[in-house]
Amino acid sequence: MFYFLSKAIDFLVMPFSIFLILTIYGFYIKNYKRKRLVFIISFLWLFLISNSFLVNKAFNWWEYRFTNISDLQKTYDVGIVLSGGMISVPSSRADHPTLGVHADRFAEAFLLYKAGKIKKILITGTSPPHMIALNKGETRQAAQLLVQWGVKAEDIVFEEKSRNTRENALFSAKILKSKFPSGKYLLITSSFHMRRSLGCFAKAQIQADPFPADFYGGDFPADFRDVVIPDPNALANFDLLWHEWTGYIIYKLVGYC
Repeated sequence: MFYFLSKAIDFLVMPFSIFLILTIYGFYIKNYKRKRLVFIISFLWLFLISNSFLVNKAFNWWEYRFTNISDLQKTYDVGIVLSGGMISVPSSRADHPTLGVHADRFAEAFLLYKAGKIKKILITGTSPPHMIALNKGETRQAAQLLVQWGVKAEDIVFEEKSRNTRENALFSAKILKSKFPSGKYLLITSSFHMRRSLGCFAKAQIQADPFPADFYGGDFPADFRDVVIPDPNALANFDLLWHEWTGYIIYKLVGYC
C-alpha cells in the first residue's frame, strides 16, 4: 500500500504537476485579480524550476560532496550499489547491456573494487518480472559488464526483490547480516539519493559509510544564458531533485529513515 500511495503522491506534487494544477485552477477563477495572481505564480514557478543556475545551486546544497577514492582510509568488505536507471534496456532481445543515466553507480563500484577498496559488490534492486525470468534484470546486466571489465563473478552478490530504498535496505540487511556479519560496508548511490539511503540502512541496523556517485551539481561557471533563459534539462533535473526531497520527507514522517 505504501508503495502505490507514495507513487500517487509523487505524481501530484511533482514540479510540473504543480504548474499544471495552478494553471488549470487559474482558468476557473472568476475574480480577475486573483486569476492574474495565480497565473503569475504559476509561470514564476515554471521559470524558477527551469533555471539552470538555481537548479545547480539546489543540487550543490543537497548533494553529498565528491569523495576521492585515494582518500578512503579503510578497505570495505562490501560495496552496496543501489540500482535504478543503471542499465537502459531497449529490448529483451538485446545481446548486450546499454548504460542508463545512473550507470555511474556501478562504474564507481568497479573503480573501488579495482583499487582494492571493496572486496565484494552487492547490487540491490528489482526489475520487471519478464526481464528477471530471462536473467536480464538490471542487477544481472550491470554484473555482466562488471565481470567483462575484470570483476570476479564470485565477488558479486545479488538482491533482486526490492522496489524502493526502504526495501533496498531491509533486504540487503538480511544478506549482509547472514553472509558478512560484522563487516565494513560502503554505500554507493547517486549523490542526491545518499541522505535517504543512509537513513534507511541505519534503520535496518546497517552502518555504512557513504560513497556518492552520479553527480548533478558542480562548480560550473554561470553565464547569462544559465541565469535568464529557461532550460528543459534543468527542469528535468529539478524534477529528479524534487522527487528526492518528497521521498525524503515522506520517509522521515513514516520513520523509514
